[in-house]
Amino acid sequence: MGSHGIKDRVAIVGMGCTRFGEHWDKGVDDLIIDAATATFRSAGVTKAEVDAYWLGTAQSGMSGITLARPLQLIGKPVTRVENYCATGSEALRQAVYAVASGAYDTAMALGVEKVKDGGYQGLNAVPIPGDGTQRTLAAAAMFSMVAPAYANKYGVSTEEMRQALARVASKNHHNGARNERAQFRKEMSVEQLCAMPAVAGGLSVYDCAGVADGAAAAIVVRAEDAHRYTDKPLYIKALSFVAGNGSGLTDPAYDYTTFPEVGQSAADAYAQAGVISPRDEIAMAEVHDCFTPTEIILMEELGFAERGTAWKEVLAGTYDLDGELPVNPDGGLKAFGHPVGASGLRMMFEAWLQLRGEAPENRRISTLGSRSLALTHNLGGYPGEMVSFVSILGTDR
Repeated sequence: MGSHGIKDRVAIVGMGCTRFGEHWDKGVDDLIIDAATATFRSAGVTKAEVDAYWLGTAQSGMSGITLARPLQLIGKPVTRVENYCATGSEALRQAVYAVASGAYDTAMALGVEKVKDGGYQGLNAVPIPGDGTQRTLAAAAMFSMVAPAYANKYGVSTEEMRQALARVASKNHHNGARNERAQFRKEMSVEQLCAMPAVAGGLSVYDCAGVADGAAAAIVVRAEDAHRYTDKPLYIKALSFVAGNGSGLTDPAYDYTTFPEVGQSAADAYAQAGVISPRDEIAMAEVHDCFTPTEIILMEELGFAERGTAWKEVLAGTYDLDGELPVNPDGGLKAFGHPVGASGLRMMFEAWLQLRGEAPENRRISTLGSRSLALTHNLGGYPGEMVSFVSILGTDR
Protein backbone atom coordinates (compact mmCIF):
# COMPACT_ATOMS: atom_id res chain seq x y z
CA MET A 1 0.00 0.00 0.00
CA GLY A 2 1.08 3.57 -0.60
CA SER A 3 0.07 5.03 2.76
CA HIS A 4 2.59 7.48 4.20
CA GLY A 5 0.85 7.57 7.57
CA ILE A 6 0.52 10.41 10.06
CA LYS A 7 2.58 9.02 12.90
CA ASP A 8 2.60 11.27 15.98
CA ARG A 9 0.82 14.15 14.22
CA VAL A 10 -2.54 13.74 16.00
CA ALA A 11 -3.48 12.79 19.56
CA ILE A 12 -6.62 11.65 21.36
CA VAL A 13 -7.17 13.97 24.33
CA GLY A 14 -10.61 12.94 25.56
CA MET A 15 -12.87 9.89 25.39
CA GLY A 16 -16.22 8.71 26.67
CA CYS A 17 -18.24 5.50 26.42
CA THR A 18 -21.70 4.51 27.59
CA ARG A 19 -22.66 1.14 28.95
CA PHE A 20 -23.42 -1.23 26.08
CA GLY A 21 -26.52 -3.42 26.16
CA GLU A 22 -30.23 -2.86 26.58
CA HIS A 23 -31.32 0.76 26.98
CA TRP A 24 -35.10 0.52 27.00
CA ASP A 25 -35.35 3.93 28.69
CA LYS A 26 -33.05 5.76 26.26
CA GLY A 27 -33.13 6.70 22.60
CA VAL A 28 -30.42 7.59 20.11
CA ASP A 29 -30.35 11.19 21.32
CA ASP A 30 -29.78 10.12 24.93
CA LEU A 31 -26.90 7.82 24.03
CA ILE A 32 -25.28 10.54 21.92
CA ILE A 33 -25.60 13.08 24.71
CA ASP A 34 -24.19 10.68 27.32
CA ALA A 35 -21.12 9.76 25.25
CA ALA A 36 -20.47 13.31 24.05
CA THR A 37 -20.85 14.85 27.51
CA ALA A 38 -18.36 12.41 29.03
CA THR A 39 -15.92 13.12 26.18
CA PHE A 40 -16.21 16.91 26.48
CA ARG A 41 -15.56 16.57 30.21
CA SER A 42 -12.60 14.26 29.62
CA ALA A 43 -10.92 16.74 27.27
CA GLY A 44 -11.96 19.80 29.27
CA VAL A 45 -13.68 21.48 26.33
CA THR A 46 -17.15 22.67 25.40
CA LYS A 47 -19.05 21.64 22.29
CA ALA A 48 -18.42 25.08 20.83
CA GLU A 49 -14.65 24.56 21.07
CA VAL A 50 -14.78 21.47 18.84
CA ASP A 51 -14.38 22.60 15.23
CA ALA A 52 -15.91 19.64 13.39
CA TYR A 53 -17.75 16.41 14.09
CA TRP A 54 -17.92 12.96 12.50
CA LEU A 55 -20.82 10.66 13.32
CA GLY A 56 -20.61 6.92 12.71
CA THR A 57 -23.90 5.04 12.57
CA ALA A 58 -25.16 2.24 10.35
CA GLN A 59 -28.87 2.52 10.97
CA SER A 60 -29.65 5.07 13.67
CA GLY A 61 -29.64 8.19 11.50
CA MET A 62 -29.17 9.35 7.94
CA SER A 63 -27.29 12.65 8.18
CA GLY A 64 -25.19 14.87 10.42
CA ILE A 65 -28.40 16.25 11.88
CA THR A 66 -28.59 13.01 13.89
CA LEU A 67 -25.73 14.39 16.00
CA ALA A 68 -26.30 18.13 15.64
CA ARG A 69 -29.88 17.98 16.93
CA PRO A 70 -29.36 16.33 20.35
CA LEU A 71 -26.16 18.30 21.00
CA GLN A 72 -27.78 21.50 19.71
CA LEU A 73 -24.71 22.38 17.67
CA ILE A 74 -24.72 25.75 15.93
CA GLY A 75 -22.77 26.41 12.76
CA LYS A 76 -20.71 23.20 12.93
CA PRO A 77 -19.87 20.73 10.13
CA VAL A 78 -21.16 17.26 11.00
CA THR A 79 -20.43 14.35 8.65
CA ARG A 80 -22.29 11.06 8.94
CA VAL A 81 -20.29 8.00 7.80
CA GLU A 82 -20.95 4.27 7.47
CA ASN A 83 -18.57 1.43 6.61
CA TYR A 84 -20.19 -1.84 7.73
CA CYS A 85 -19.18 -2.90 11.24
CA ALA A 86 -16.06 -0.69 11.08
CA THR A 87 -18.25 2.43 11.10
CA GLY A 88 -17.02 3.76 14.45
CA SER A 89 -13.40 3.39 13.39
CA GLU A 90 -14.20 5.10 10.10
CA ALA A 91 -15.57 8.12 11.98
CA LEU A 92 -12.35 8.37 13.98
CA ARG A 93 -10.16 7.89 10.92
CA GLN A 94 -11.80 10.80 9.13
CA ALA A 95 -11.69 13.08 12.17
CA VAL A 96 -8.00 12.32 12.63
CA TYR A 97 -7.16 12.97 8.99
CA ALA A 98 -9.08 16.27 9.09
CA VAL A 99 -6.93 17.47 11.99
CA ALA A 100 -3.73 16.11 10.44
CA SER A 101 -4.48 18.03 7.24
CA GLY A 102 -4.64 21.29 9.14
CA ALA A 103 -8.26 21.89 8.21
CA TYR A 104 -9.36 21.84 11.87
CA ASP A 105 -7.69 22.23 15.26
CA THR A 106 -10.08 19.93 17.13
CA ALA A 107 -12.51 17.27 15.96
CA MET A 108 -14.85 14.76 17.55
CA ALA A 109 -15.70 11.27 16.32
CA LEU A 110 -18.81 9.72 17.83
CA GLY A 111 -20.32 6.33 17.10
CA VAL A 112 -23.81 5.26 18.11
CA GLU A 113 -26.35 2.54 17.46
CA LYS A 114 -29.82 1.93 18.92
CA VAL A 115 -31.23 -1.36 17.65
CA LYS A 116 -32.33 -3.49 20.61
CA ASP A 117 -35.93 -2.27 20.48
CA GLY A 118 -36.11 -1.92 16.71
CA GLY A 119 -38.05 -5.15 16.16
CA TYR A 120 -35.15 -6.95 14.48
CA GLN A 121 -32.48 -9.37 15.67
CA GLY A 122 -29.66 -6.98 14.84
CA LEU A 123 -29.41 -4.58 11.93
CA ASN A 124 -32.01 -4.59 9.19
CA ALA A 125 -29.85 -4.21 6.09
CA VAL A 126 -31.45 -2.75 2.98
CA PRO A 127 -31.52 -5.46 0.27
CA ILE A 128 -29.63 -3.78 -2.55
CA PRO A 129 -30.25 -5.50 -5.92
CA GLY A 130 -27.20 -7.22 -7.38
CA ASP A 131 -26.06 -9.74 -9.95
CA GLY A 132 -26.97 -12.83 -7.95
CA THR A 133 -23.47 -13.65 -6.70
CA GLN A 134 -23.89 -12.12 -3.23
CA ARG A 135 -23.91 -14.31 -0.16
CA THR A 136 -27.24 -15.82 0.87
CA LEU A 137 -26.31 -16.93 4.38
CA ALA A 138 -26.57 -14.99 7.63
CA ALA A 139 -23.40 -13.80 9.35
CA ALA A 140 -23.30 -16.65 11.88
CA ALA A 141 -23.55 -19.22 9.09
CA MET A 142 -20.82 -17.54 7.05
CA PHE A 143 -18.38 -17.40 9.96
CA SER A 144 -19.29 -20.91 11.12
CA MET A 145 -17.49 -22.21 8.02
CA VAL A 146 -14.20 -20.84 9.32
CA ALA A 147 -13.81 -23.36 12.16
CA PRO A 148 -14.07 -26.65 10.22
CA ALA A 149 -12.00 -25.22 7.36
CA TYR A 150 -9.24 -24.21 9.78
CA ALA A 151 -9.37 -27.55 11.62
CA ASN A 152 -9.17 -29.48 8.37
CA LYS A 153 -6.28 -27.42 6.99
CA TYR A 154 -4.11 -27.63 10.11
CA GLY A 155 -5.03 -31.07 11.41
CA VAL A 156 -6.93 -29.90 14.48
CA SER A 157 -9.42 -32.41 15.86
CA THR A 158 -13.07 -31.51 16.33
CA GLU A 159 -12.67 -31.66 20.11
CA GLU A 160 -9.51 -29.51 20.09
CA MET A 161 -11.22 -26.91 17.91
CA ARG A 162 -14.27 -26.86 20.15
CA GLN A 163 -12.05 -26.36 23.20
CA ALA A 164 -10.16 -23.50 21.52
CA LEU A 165 -13.36 -21.71 20.50
CA ALA A 166 -14.78 -22.10 23.99
CA ARG A 167 -11.53 -20.78 25.45
CA VAL A 168 -11.87 -17.60 23.35
CA ALA A 169 -15.39 -17.04 24.65
CA SER A 170 -14.46 -17.90 28.24
CA LYS A 171 -11.53 -15.46 28.19
CA ASN A 172 -13.65 -12.62 26.91
CA HIS A 173 -16.51 -13.32 29.31
CA HIS A 174 -13.97 -13.41 32.15
CA ASN A 175 -12.81 -9.92 31.21
CA GLY A 176 -16.31 -8.59 30.55
CA ALA A 177 -17.50 -9.79 33.96
CA ARG A 178 -15.10 -7.22 35.43
CA ASN A 179 -16.26 -4.34 33.22
CA GLU A 180 -19.14 -2.14 34.35
CA ARG A 181 -19.84 -1.06 30.77
CA ALA A 182 -20.22 -4.58 29.38
CA GLN A 183 -23.59 -6.06 28.44
CA PHE A 184 -22.84 -9.60 29.61
CA ARG A 185 -21.10 -9.67 32.99
CA LYS A 186 -21.08 -13.37 33.77
CA GLU A 187 -18.10 -15.69 33.62
CA MET A 188 -18.56 -18.84 31.56
CA SER A 189 -16.35 -21.91 31.90
CA VAL A 190 -14.99 -23.84 28.95
CA GLU A 191 -17.06 -26.82 30.07
CA GLN A 192 -20.27 -24.79 30.12
CA LEU A 193 -19.55 -23.36 26.69
CA CYS A 194 -18.70 -26.72 25.14
CA ALA A 195 -22.06 -28.07 26.35
CA MET A 196 -24.06 -25.40 24.50
CA PRO A 197 -26.15 -26.64 21.54
CA ALA A 198 -25.17 -25.52 18.04
CA VAL A 199 -27.25 -22.85 16.29
CA ALA A 200 -25.21 -22.23 13.12
CA GLY A 201 -22.85 -24.90 11.82
CA GLY A 202 -20.88 -25.88 14.90
CA LEU A 203 -21.31 -22.49 16.61
CA SER A 204 -23.48 -22.04 19.68
CA VAL A 205 -25.13 -18.81 20.79
CA TYR A 206 -22.09 -18.18 23.00
CA ASP A 207 -19.79 -18.27 19.99
CA CYS A 208 -21.62 -15.24 18.61
CA ALA A 209 -21.53 -11.58 19.66
CA GLY A 210 -24.84 -10.20 20.86
CA VAL A 211 -26.95 -7.26 19.76
CA ALA A 212 -26.57 -4.08 21.80
CA ASP A 213 -27.21 -0.36 22.04
CA GLY A 214 -24.39 2.00 22.91
CA ALA A 215 -22.25 5.02 22.05
CA ALA A 216 -18.60 6.06 22.34
CA ALA A 217 -16.64 9.15 21.31
CA ALA A 218 -13.18 10.68 21.06
CA ILE A 219 -11.77 14.20 20.67
CA VAL A 220 -8.58 14.60 18.66
CA VAL A 221 -6.16 17.52 18.27
CA ARG A 222 -2.72 18.18 16.79
CA ALA A 223 -0.06 16.33 18.75
CA GLU A 224 1.81 19.51 19.63
CA ASP A 225 -1.35 20.86 21.28
CA ALA A 226 -2.23 17.71 23.20
CA HIS A 227 -0.84 18.74 26.59
CA ARG A 228 -3.12 21.76 26.62
CA TYR A 229 -5.96 19.28 27.18
CA THR A 230 -4.49 16.36 29.15
CA ASP A 231 -1.22 15.25 30.66
CA LYS A 232 -1.78 11.73 29.29
CA PRO A 233 -2.70 11.92 25.59
CA LEU A 234 -2.70 8.95 23.25
CA TYR A 235 -0.75 9.55 20.07
CA ILE A 236 -1.93 8.09 16.78
CA LYS A 237 0.89 5.95 15.42
CA ALA A 238 -1.00 4.40 12.51
CA LEU A 239 -4.41 4.16 10.89
CA SER A 240 -5.01 1.70 8.07
CA PHE A 241 -8.18 0.75 6.25
CA VAL A 242 -8.63 -1.83 3.47
CA ALA A 243 -11.81 -2.57 1.50
CA GLY A 244 -11.84 -6.00 -0.09
CA ASN A 245 -13.25 -6.55 -3.56
CA GLY A 246 -15.47 -9.48 -2.58
CA SER A 247 -13.57 -11.96 -4.72
CA GLY A 248 -13.69 -14.61 -2.01
CA LEU A 249 -17.34 -15.21 -2.80
CA THR A 250 -16.58 -16.37 -6.33
CA ASP A 251 -13.00 -17.65 -6.03
CA PRO A 252 -12.98 -21.47 -5.63
CA ALA A 253 -9.48 -21.21 -4.12
CA TYR A 254 -10.71 -19.19 -1.12
CA ASP A 255 -10.71 -21.62 1.83
CA TYR A 256 -12.11 -19.55 4.75
CA THR A 257 -8.92 -19.83 6.83
CA THR A 258 -7.58 -16.36 6.05
CA PHE A 259 -8.94 -12.81 6.04
CA PRO A 260 -6.61 -11.14 3.50
CA GLU A 261 -7.95 -7.64 4.11
CA VAL A 262 -6.97 -7.91 7.79
CA GLY A 263 -3.45 -9.01 6.98
CA GLN A 264 -3.08 -6.18 4.47
CA SER A 265 -4.34 -3.47 6.83
CA ALA A 266 -2.17 -4.83 9.66
CA ALA A 267 0.96 -4.83 7.51
CA ASP A 268 0.28 -1.25 6.45
CA ALA A 269 -0.36 -0.13 10.04
CA TYR A 270 2.85 -1.75 11.28
CA ALA A 271 4.81 -0.07 8.50
CA GLN A 272 3.34 3.32 9.42
CA ALA A 273 4.06 2.85 13.12
CA GLY A 274 7.48 1.26 12.67
CA VAL A 275 6.42 -1.93 14.43
CA ILE A 276 8.72 -4.83 13.53
CA SER A 277 7.58 -7.55 15.95
CA PRO A 278 3.91 -7.03 16.90
CA ARG A 279 3.81 -9.73 19.53
CA ASP A 280 6.80 -8.24 21.34
CA GLU A 281 6.02 -4.54 20.92
CA ILE A 282 2.27 -4.28 21.51
CA ALA A 283 0.97 -4.18 25.08
CA MET A 284 -2.66 -5.06 24.28
CA ALA A 285 -5.06 -5.56 21.41
CA GLU A 286 -8.77 -4.97 21.02
CA VAL A 287 -9.99 -7.08 18.11
CA HIS A 288 -13.27 -7.72 16.33
CA ASP A 289 -14.40 -11.00 17.92
CA CYS A 290 -17.80 -11.08 16.22
CA PHE A 291 -17.58 -14.91 16.38
CA THR A 292 -15.09 -17.07 18.28
CA PRO A 293 -13.37 -18.52 15.17
CA THR A 294 -12.88 -14.95 13.95
CA GLU A 295 -10.59 -14.16 16.87
CA ILE A 296 -8.43 -17.20 16.15
CA ILE A 297 -7.92 -16.16 12.52
CA LEU A 298 -7.25 -12.57 13.61
CA MET A 299 -4.39 -13.64 15.87
CA GLU A 300 -2.63 -14.99 12.80
CA GLU A 301 -3.52 -12.15 10.42
CA LEU A 302 -2.29 -9.59 12.96
CA GLY A 303 1.02 -11.37 13.39
CA PHE A 304 0.39 -12.55 16.96
CA ALA A 305 0.78 -16.23 16.00
CA GLU A 306 2.18 -18.29 13.16
CA ARG A 307 -0.29 -19.76 10.65
CA GLY A 308 -2.07 -22.78 12.08
CA THR A 309 -0.89 -22.18 15.67
CA ALA A 310 -3.25 -19.56 17.13
CA TRP A 311 -5.58 -22.22 18.53
CA LYS A 312 -2.68 -23.57 20.60
CA GLU A 313 -1.82 -20.06 21.83
CA VAL A 314 -5.44 -19.55 22.88
CA LEU A 315 -5.41 -22.77 24.90
CA ALA A 316 -2.05 -21.83 26.43
CA GLY A 317 -3.43 -18.53 27.76
CA THR A 318 -1.20 -16.30 25.63
CA TYR A 319 -4.01 -13.78 25.09
CA ASP A 320 -5.42 -13.82 28.63
CA LEU A 321 -5.52 -10.71 30.79
CA ASP A 322 -2.30 -11.81 32.50
CA GLY A 323 -0.88 -13.45 29.37
CA GLU A 324 1.98 -12.54 27.08
CA LEU A 325 -0.29 -10.36 24.89
CA PRO A 326 -3.71 -9.51 26.39
CA VAL A 327 -6.46 -9.50 23.76
CA ASN A 328 -9.85 -7.90 24.42
CA PRO A 329 -9.17 -6.98 28.05
CA ASP A 330 -12.54 -5.18 28.19
CA GLY A 331 -14.47 -8.31 27.11
CA GLY A 332 -14.67 -7.58 23.39
CA LEU A 333 -17.78 -7.87 21.24
CA LYS A 334 -18.43 -11.14 23.04
CA ALA A 335 -19.17 -9.37 26.34
CA PHE A 336 -20.26 -5.99 24.99
CA GLY A 337 -22.45 -6.93 22.06
CA HIS A 338 -22.09 -5.03 18.83
CA PRO A 339 -23.78 -1.66 18.30
CA VAL A 340 -22.22 -1.28 14.87
CA GLY A 341 -21.58 2.46 14.88
CA ALA A 342 -19.98 2.42 18.32
CA SER A 343 -17.83 -0.74 18.53
CA GLY A 344 -14.69 0.68 16.90
CA LEU A 345 -14.63 3.63 19.28
CA ARG A 346 -15.39 1.36 22.24
CA MET A 347 -12.17 -0.48 21.39
CA MET A 348 -10.30 2.84 21.40
CA PHE A 349 -11.80 3.66 24.79
CA GLU A 350 -10.33 0.51 26.30
CA ALA A 351 -6.90 1.40 24.91
CA TRP A 352 -7.40 4.88 26.39
CA LEU A 353 -8.05 3.43 29.85
CA GLN A 354 -5.35 0.76 29.77
CA LEU A 355 -2.47 2.81 28.37
CA ARG A 356 -3.23 5.69 30.76
CA GLY A 357 -3.26 3.30 33.72
CA GLU A 358 -6.93 4.02 34.45
CA ALA A 359 -8.43 0.58 33.91
CA PRO A 360 -9.74 -1.04 37.11
CA GLU A 361 -7.09 -3.07 38.87
CA ASN A 362 -9.00 -6.35 38.49
CA ARG A 363 -8.71 -6.24 34.70
CA ARG A 364 -5.55 -4.22 34.19
CA ILE A 365 -3.16 -5.68 31.62
CA SER A 366 0.12 -7.12 32.86
CA THR A 367 2.26 -5.86 29.96
CA LEU A 368 1.95 -2.11 30.46
CA GLY A 369 5.23 -1.62 32.31
CA SER A 370 7.34 -2.94 29.43
CA ARG A 371 5.32 -1.80 26.39
CA SER A 372 3.40 1.36 25.50
CA LEU A 373 1.51 0.52 22.29
CA ALA A 374 -2.07 -0.67 21.78
CA LEU A 375 -3.69 -2.07 18.66
CA THR A 376 -7.37 -1.91 17.75
CA HIS A 377 -8.86 -3.97 14.95
CA ASN A 378 -12.37 -3.51 13.56
CA LEU A 379 -13.80 -5.39 10.59
CA GLY A 380 -17.01 -5.41 8.61
CA GLY A 381 -18.48 -7.89 6.20
CA TYR A 382 -17.85 -11.62 5.93
CA PRO A 383 -15.12 -14.10 5.01
CA GLY A 384 -14.31 -13.40 1.38
CA GLU A 385 -15.74 -9.86 1.36
CA MET A 386 -14.46 -7.67 4.17
CA VAL A 387 -13.42 -4.21 5.16
CA SER A 388 -10.71 -4.03 7.82
CA PHE A 389 -9.36 -1.26 10.05
CA VAL A 390 -6.24 -1.37 12.20
CA SER A 391 -4.91 1.38 14.45
CA ILE A 392 -1.78 1.65 16.56
CA LEU A 393 -1.85 4.02 19.55
CA GLY A 394 0.88 4.96 21.99
CA THR A 395 1.62 7.09 25.03
CA ASP A 396 5.02 8.37 23.87
CA ARG A 397 5.54 10.80 21.03
